[in-house]
Amino acid sequence: MPNEKLYGDPEMAEGGLQVKFGRKTQIVDCRRTMALKTGGGLAQSGTLAQAERADVIVVAMSPSKRHVTKPVCEITYGLRAAGINVSVIVLNRGSGTAPDSPSATAPGASVCFMEEEEALSVNRHKVAVLHLGSIKEHVVYKARFFLKFIAIPTIVVCQTPVDFEDFAKIGVKTRLVRPPPGLEETVGEIYDIVTGVVRGVTVPQGKVNEIISKVKAALRSVKPKRLVAQAVA
Repeated sequence: MPNEKLYGDPEMAEGGLQVKFGRKTQIVDCRRTMALKTGGGLAQSGTLAQAERADVIVVAMSPSKRHVTKPVCEITYGLRAAGINVSVIVLNRGSGTAPDSPSATAPGASVCFMEEEEALSVNRHKVAVLHLGSIKEHVVYKARFFLKFIAIPTIVVCQTPVDFEDFAKIGVKTRLVRPPPGLEETVGEIYDIVTGVVRGVTVPQGKVNEIISKVKAALRSVKPKRLVAQAVA
């Protein structure tokens, strides 16, 4: 469905600052079924909204009482308003902890998973935005698990304070800090991190701007005509 947006991006030109005003339309192939659970009207589990051009994809966990996808809606809108082509995928089994995390064996614990079709859909894009949660252990181990399948530069967005070292010490490749020799466990790499984004709460404009800035930087870092053909284990 068309996603029509207002824009007013300043451009520097000879003679001073010029500002363009008007509308620009993005085409998005939206979900095939009705929204489900507390998802902010985004989509139900296991659905994909594919942008016309495969630049950026936002990866959302499955909607539930704990995985409210309202931040994903606002992040996606902000990115599109900034002129970025954005797809959104809601994982079929995104809720729960990573199957290889220390808490996965706790009684009653549920574990997440990424299906082969989901990984292929994500890897058709240039940059991924991975929205995670508020528990530090869950965030770092889920990022490690998903980046075993996601082979493109990834920006982690979450609530809990984390840094590159937190990911690198458990084997996650990051742009600034590498895991110890021989301990790399991911094919993908964390390009950047945005913390302080709370689930179910309106995202502050400052955080939206931070996400936009880091997504644009990640896009600039991607080599032209980069082809991703990572097999899913």
